[in-house]
Amino acid sequence: MNNRYVGAVILAPFLVFLFLGGVYLKFAVMILSLLGMYEFYKVVEEKNINAISLIGYLLCIVYYISLSAEINLKLTFFMIIIAVFILMCIPVLNLKYNFIDVSITIFAFLYIAVFFSFIVLVDNKPYGKYLVWLIFLASWLCDTFAYYTGKAFGKTKLCPKVSPKKTVEGSLGGILGSTICCGIFGLVLNLKGINIPVYNFFIIGAFCGSICQLGDLTASSVKRYVGVKDYSNLIPGHGGILDRFDSILFSSVVVYYYLTFVIGM
Repeated sequence: MNNRYVGAVILAPFLVFLFLGGVYLKFAVMILSLLGMYEFYKVVEEKNINAISLIGYLLCIVYYISLSAEINLKLTFFMIIIAVFILMCIPVLNLKYNFIDVSITIFAFLYIAVFFSFIVLVDNKPYGKYLVWLIFLASWLCDTFAYYTGKAFGKTKLCPKVSPKKTVEGSLGGILGSTICCGIFGLVLNLKGINIPVYNFFIIGAFCGSICQLGDLTASSVKRYVGVKDYSNLIPGHGGILDRFDSILFSSVVVYYYLTFVIGM
């Protein structure tokens, strides 16, 4: 069996948690965050960076336990301050570690655990069980349209030093595909009685189509820097959690803040 199909089977249970939503989705996303942080901490070892992973994992777990309809900003800020305080003391006590290790420890928490949490925060909004699918539709369809458009028409390299195979034509195709598909999804939701003006879905699709590609390139730039092809081989044919969810990390932020600040949900 093709490895990509095996990988798809491994990823399929996550879709069940998307349908379930609520606390089930929250803890499923927490597990994804912990796995993603583990992958990140492992690959940076290629550059002799020794992240203090235990503190990163504890931050992630406490953060998700405290997560509800909104981020508890006071508690989260307090946790980060205490973690930085403790982390900065460690290189004094153990010369194996330095300030770069401390920085990477916190960075992984912010980039992976907090960005992943926007999936949960969108799910907690009104109509969240429907709107959360925007995060995944925008990302997956952008990837699909970008791949086939780039394969058919791609000539101009988009960012050759980071991702040599990506083209400007493919990127534009991805944005267009994401825009159209999210707009159609908005039309379907309107028919179900969700009265959010349809033009918002087209705009979300365009934004996500653009930004999620930056998420993909960001993950690629890290891998290029440390000299690895994939973050891990956890998902056959797909690489690791961060390889499969790199664009979703960014699209989740876009969807959440568009719903919050533009639509006012």
